[in-house]
Amino acid sequence: MPKFATKAADNMFCQARYEAAKFNERLSSREGAAEELGVDRTRLARIELGSVTPYPEEVLLMADIYRAPELKGNYCREMCPLGKGMPKIESHQDIDRIALRALCSFRKINEAKELLLDITADGVITEDEKSDLEKIINTLDEVNEVTQNLKNWIEKTLK
Repeated sequence: MPKFATKAADNMFCQARYEAAKFNERLSSREGAAEELGVDRTRLARIELGSVTPYPEEVLLMADIYRAPELKGNYCREMCPLGKGMPKIESHQDIDRIALRALCSFRKINEAKELLLDITADGVITEDEKSDLEKIINTLDEVNEVTQNLKNWIEKTLK
């Protein structure tokens, strides 16, 4: 029976490895996972404990081997200075939930389109239209989040 690291239990890389161990027994231990990834076991331990930030190449390997595409987006959002503020990628949403959120977002995108047309019709953005532009940006962010979740669901399902 594998021993679960309690200090690393909240770490997204550790959680993804534990989830992946359900279909690949070698991933139930850091030793086995390190061999699969081609990294040193102590480096993997430090990544899972949060004392070092993994290299992007290591994240790509973990996302692939663990079948956890959400690691890529969450790494960018949480650890990469260029990706701060990206939407959170959920790892265990069902397709029906994602589809409902997508349909709701599509409805909002139509409203945002009309609002954008109204704002830009005269070629000038006034002070009172700036808050409407924020609403448009929020809608686009929501669509982006749903899109990323759908892409991740498809990626996981196809593997």
